[in-house]
Amino acid sequence: MNKKEAKKILHETLGNYIDKGAELLFTCPSCNHHKRKFSVNLDKHVYKCWICDYRGRNIRRVIRSHGTYNQLQKWDSISNRSDLERFAELFMETESRKDKTKVELPEEFTTLSAERVPATGTYALRYLQKRGVTKADILKWKIGYCFSGEYRNRIIIPSFDEDGDCSYFIARSYSGDSYKYKNPRASKDIVFNELYIDWNKDLVLVEGVFDALVAGNAVPILGSTLRKGSDLLRKIVWNDTPVYIALDPDASTKERRIIKMLLEYDIELYKIDVSGYEDVGSMPREVFKERKNNASFIDGDNYLLLDLLSAV
Repeated sequence: MNKKEAKKILHETLGNYIDKGAELLFTCPSCNHHKRKFSVNLDKHVYKCWICDYRGRNIRRVIRSHGTYNQLQKWDSISNRSDLERFAELFMETESRKDKTKVELPEEFTTLSAERVPATGTYALRYLQKRGVTKADILKWKIGYCFSGEYRNRIIIPSFDEDGDCSYFIARSYSGDSYKYKNPRASKDIVFNELYIDWNKDLVLVEGVFDALVAGNAVPILGSTLRKGSDLLRKIVWNDTPVYIALDPDASTKERRIIKMLLEYDIELYKIDVSGYEDVGSMPREVFKERKNNASFIDGDNYLLLDLLSAV
């Protein structure tokens, strides 16, 4: 990186600064404290406000959030954001992307968020309570159930896109059916419950919807993987969203593929320790929060080198 140019762009974006060599001190763009306590380290590629704790490991996020498009382009040109054609390809319009997926909930769907739930919903509520799902979760995620029909005796968890339209739903048996899940015949190339995702905050990638309920600002990959060209990957890259990986303990191969793909796009990555539990959904929420706070940063260069050596 050309540090002289980097300082110039940061000055254009954040204003005057105190130059302490490797560290530059600005007025924080998040809390606007009157003292220059927002530290940017060009050698380590990190930033942190010593007042409000606004921090990260990708300075580009600061430029994108608080600068202009022109400043962001300048930053990309000097910051080794290599192979820009690959980024461009990710956002090329395709026929499949033009068609927005809409899914109808089952005709027999009954909401569990009503003040008075029918007697037929008793077992569904008991199942959710057993899994640690709160009333607030039910209200936010608009969880319901089916007592009859094709999805009989199943919890229904709808997914809503950014416009609030239903794009998918999960149907999970609560009666011991040999098939735990019976989901609609619809595309899974969605961001599950994107309506509730804040792309400017840390995002947790998990396996299933019950994991996402515990993890907070999280997207379940629904037993699949993160594919190139997927809507989820595009949203992560476009927003420079820091990602925390919290897949099931037995998904190490899938986890490595996802990590390598995200590192190709310079995404800030962390790994959450899920050992000792079947999945995130079985973790007490306070345990998950503590483990997320102690997540391990994934250094791109070191990770790819170790992965290469392990394959030899």
